[in-house]
Formats: sequence, C-alpha cells, structure tokens
Amino acid sequence: MNIKSLLIGSAAALAAVSGAQAADAIVAAEPEPLEYVRVCDAFGTGFFYIPGTETCLKIGGYVRFQTEFGRDLVGSSDWDSWTRARVTFDAKSDTELGTLTSFIAIHGESSRGFPGGATNSLTYDANGSLIDHTDGFYVEEAYIELGGFRVGTFLNWWDDDLIGETEIASTTTRFTSARYVYDAGTFRAGLSVDEIESTKPNGVGISGMLGAVLGGVSFELLGAYDTELEEGAVRAWLSAEVGPGTFELAGWYASGPNVYFEEAEWSIAVDYAFQATEKLRITPGFQYFSDRHLINGNDAWTGGLTVDYTVVENLALKATVNYYDEDIAGDSVTGFLRLQRNF
Repeated sequence: MNIKSLLIGSAAALAAVSGAQAADAIVAAEPEPLEYVRVCDAFGTGFFYIPGTETCLKIGGYVRFQTEFGRDLVGSSDWDSWTRARVTFDAKSDTELGTLTSFIAIHGESSRGFPGGATNSLTYDANGSLIDHTDGFYVEEAYIELGGFRVGTFLNWWDDDLIGETEIASTTTRFTSARYVYDAGTFRAGLSVDEIESTKPNGVGISGMLGAVLGGVSFELLGAYDTELEEGAVRAWLSAEVGPGTFELAGWYASGPNVYFEEAEWSIAVDYAFQATEKLRITPGFQYFSDRHLINGNDAWTGGLTVDYTVVENLALKATVNYYDEDIAGDSVTGFLRLQRNF
C-alpha cells in the first residue's frame, strides 16, 4: 500500500466517525416563552389576569385580633381574646351578557368564646348561621353572579351596619339565595329569595331593597317576609355628609318573630362619624328598642363610642365601649379592642 492510499483511507475513517458523533449529538431545546402576570384594571385595583385566560382574579382578606370585655359567648369570663382570618377570591370576566363573577370567602376563627380555644368545633343554627366560633374554617360566602343575577350562599342586605359598633341591626344575615339587583348608579333595587329551614320544612324568605344616592345623601329601604313564621320586618336607613363627618339615622319595625329582625318591635338608631384627622375617626352612637326581643313592655337602650385609628396603610385599630340598659336584663358595659391587617 502506498502513502496516497493510506491517507485516503484515514480521511474516510475520520469522516465516518465524525458523522456518527454528529448523529448522536444532543441539541438543546428552545426555552419556553415566559408569560408574566398582567395587571387587570377593568374591574378595579388588585385584579390580575390568570395566565392563559381572560379572567381577572383578586385575592384579598384580613387577619384580625380582638379582645372583648363585659361578656363572652359562653358567659365563663369577663373578657375573651380571639383571632379571625378571612381570605377572599374574586374572579371576573366580561361576557356578552355582562360581567361574570365567582366569589369565595373562607372564614375562620380561633379561641372565640372558649378559654384557650379548648373546643375545636363549629356550631350552626338551622339557617346556616355560625353560633360558636372556635378553631376551624368554613366557607362563609360562595356565589356565581352574571349581570345583576346572583345565586349561592352570601350575606343579605340586612348584614349592612351603621358606621359605629353600637347598634343591633339584624338577627340572621347569611342565606342560600337567588337574587337580582338593578343598579343605575344613583338608583338601585333588588329582590332576593332566601332559603329558611329553622322551624318548618320548605321555608322561604323574601327580601327586597330600594336605594338611592343624591349628592352626599344616601337612602336605603329594606323589607323582608318570613313565610315560615308569617311575619316580616322593614328597615330604613339614611346617611348624609354633614360637616367633617357622616350622620346616620336608621329605623326598624318587626310585625312579629322572623328570621331577619326580631330584636324589638321597633327600634331607632343614630350615630355621627366625626373625621377628626386623616387617620382618626370618632363615632358616638345611640339606639332605642321598644319591646326588646318582642317582649311587651321590655324596653331597652344602648349608647356608646367607637374610635377608629389607621396605624399605617392597611393596619387599623378599633376600640369601642357601649352601655346597655334593659328593663328585664338590667344594665351592662361591653366593648372591644381590635387590630386588623387588611390585604
């Protein structure tokens, strides 16, 4: 074999080896493009697009620490400290029929009513309202809403209170319901069909709402009828911006025992939320009850003071002291100190 043949054979062998190695080489895959979370400003602050969808999601809630004095849920001590956590998920998207919403609120409390949180349970009444708040979580609200229609378990309009922490505004406020609200901005109206199963099967409650906002004045009228007990209640509420604060006046009437309001035959409440500084609000309040607990001649009244102070953004301190006097039960002083972090 001459040198020329040897060189040609060597080159062929190298080419074959190089071809085999090239066939076995690992080629790195192209990285997947990242999809960053986008802010959704179509439904207010705090919403963002769920990646890969056109649905906007907002996660919120609060953590609350509170110490109450004057009574606790089981009457075993003169004070009680407890903690609450609430987490909400609000998903919204635009459709040809209006805004589609699904809302979930998860609610839990620890050590409320039982010293040291010794009991680990939740007790509900027949209407699904929580009686004892101890260690545990439950779904407080869960509903679907399209346009003005809403179905699910949620808080009724009767859950809305005055600014202060003095008045007693309702009896039961949480139902599994179907409702419709027409909202034209300055005027709104709604009707709700509520499930009631407290004393009779197949019970239904009907509640309605009319509201209006004119300048700095707001008005709302509620009416409700309990088909189980065949009694009803109404509530009128007026709010007006007066000077450096907000004036509120509310009145209630109950025809008899009913699930919505049976705290008195009739009652009237007033308060004034004085905005002392940007961070400090002081709210004195008063309420009178005629035939308290629907007992003839058992009149009662309560008066108190609530102070709200913003420590820093999203961290608030609230304190209240109330004096209560009832013909049958006598008088008492109650109150609480609350620290709450919202997110």
